[in-house]
Amino acid sequence: MADINAWVWWLIGAAALGIPLVITAMPEFGMLSAGAVAGAVTAGLGGGMVTQVLVFAAVSVALIVVVRPIATRHRTQRPVLATGIEALKGKQAVVVERVDGSGGRIKLAGEIWSARPLDASESYEPGRQVDVVDIEGATAIVV
Repeated sequence: MADINAWVWWLIGAAALGIPLVITAMPEFGMLSAGAVAGAVTAGLGGGMVTQVLVFAAVSVALIVVVRPIATRHRTQRPVLATGIEALKGKQAVVVERVDGSGGRIKLAGEIWSARPLDASESYEPGRQVDVVDIEGATAIVV
């Protein structure tokens, strides 16, 4: 054990910290692993044990303090670009066949969709522009 250089132990530690990163998907383990790699580089450059530990601690803490809030913010943000049916909500459509409580058809995004009004007592005649407020299955809910 004494034959192995300190930088090798730091790399083993980095790999050991990488395993729970992959298993748990907790980015903090990756940041600690990066700190261990920095400790290995310090050991490879001839730094003493105290310097190695200080570099490990400084890099790990810096990454956790700086990167973690950014990663958390990106994880909680909704995507800026709406796709699928989310992209159709709020769009305007043109009534093709009378839309009333029993159904009807609209032209939405270049396609013909079945539609029904949000308020079942409302009806919309062909040619009228309506707004899509929701999509339920393959039916657009319009006002």
